[in-house]
Amino acid sequence: MISFPGREEVIRRVYDHGQERIFDFWNEISDSEKLRLLDDVESIDFTLLERLFRQAEQGSPPPMGFEPAPYIPLAGEEEGGAEFREARERGRELISEGAVAAFVVAGGQGSRLGFDGPKGLFSAGPVSGKSLFQIHAEQIRKSSEKFGVRIPWLIMTSHSNHDQTVRFLEDNSRFGLDAADVYVFPQGMIPSLDLEGKLILETPSSIFKNPDGHGGSLGALAGSGTLHAMRERGIRIISYFQVDNPLVSIIDPLFIGFHSLRKADISSKGLMKAYPEERIGVFVRFDNGAIGVVEYSDLPEELQKQRDERGRLRYRMGSIAIHLFGVDYLESITGGTDLSLPFHAARKKIGSHTANGIREIDGYKFEKFVFDALPLTERNIVLETKREEEFAPIKNPSGVDSVESAQGLMDARARRWLRERGIDVPPSTAVVEISPLLALEPGDIPASLRVPDRKRVNLEPDKD
Repeated sequence: MISFPGREEVIRRVYDHGQERIFDFWNEISDSEKLRLLDDVESIDFTLLERLFRQAEQGSPPPMGFEPAPYIPLAGEEEGGAEFREARERGRELISEGAVAAFVVAGGQGSRLGFDGPKGLFSAGPVSGKSLFQIHAEQIRKSSEKFGVRIPWLIMTSHSNHDQTVRFLEDNSRFGLDAADVYVFPQGMIPSLDLEGKLILETPSSIFKNPDGHGGSLGALAGSGTLHAMRERGIRIISYFQVDNPLVSIIDPLFIGFHSLRKADISSKGLMKAYPEERIGVFVRFDNGAIGVVEYSDLPEELQKQRDERGRLRYRMGSIAIHLFGVDYLESITGGTDLSLPFHAARKKIGSHTANGIREIDGYKFEKFVFDALPLTERNIVLETKREEEFAPIKNPSGVDSVESAQGLMDARARRWLRERGIDVPPSTAVVEISPLLALEPGDIPASLRVPDRKRVNLEPDKD
């Protein structure tokens, strides 16, 4: 057994759990690297990893039976007008009371888009070239001004992009938000395992770990102390969204109001699937009565294509990763109780350090999914939203869900809002962008506004 002064206990734990292979290069590394490796190991929950490995070997349990989930249709706004009006008013009250915070999951890199850096730094504005972070920050800033309150912005990064994200926000003065209202913290990491259940070395002195998934965002929120800070600030509802969607309505009074009126622990926005094979999960109600999400890859083809008596897709309400979480509920599932999100195992290629350098091996990565929080409570709702108003993810370099498609949707929404206000767009104008600082909805646009006769127009509020 290897030794290191003062670290006998952690070394013994490694041997007790049969993971001593991580010391294969012990005699080749410096004392500082040895200490780094032992520090890396000290935080590992070996019992959890052994359980996850058994789970990975056994495979996923048979899925519980389910049927399409109920949802609140926007088409029902006319016949249910009173409840919609009450929900909007209740939402405005909660926002004005300072009860709502915004939470963006921003741990991804832009490499899939051909961009070297955190995805939040990616330029998304069709005319302005504003980054995704700036678009979201300006939404939160405008909502704060509109409702006369300081809305906290919570940002979950990853270990790989945390420093660069913090530096970018500081260099840009957080796009006008006060430093005391911006909370940035990294998500958790969990070791991967090889097919024998052994830890994998990334370097001779470090363990290979992977981010613990978007579901890990809830644990990171608590573990960083941010959830407690929100409680101290009087926050009762946290609005969750993903960084790659520039159309998302972050602080939505109607959504917040329904969440409150229906006394929900979690509320989710959904939209009609565009076609059966669309790669988004669908909301379902499991046999035990709980609402949840089934991933598109787990929904059998016959159910994807199944139609109801009106010819609509039966499983039509798609999940777009927009949620509201009650702070009380988040505390209950992140406070060390038995109620917590499960890990999922995925077999992946992993780079392992060997005597001959890095070699790709098969192994298991573990992660949590945020939508697994839904079935843990019976108090949740799904509210339909319009795709063209609120869903323009930037995931691919071209084609579907690309920057091109997102910018097209941003332009189309801007034109639609201007038409609703009776404002003409000159025929020569090819692209229109509306700054969140000018408007979060059509009614915010000044009726006196005139669109300049230019090919590309970015509408910002007057500087004076």
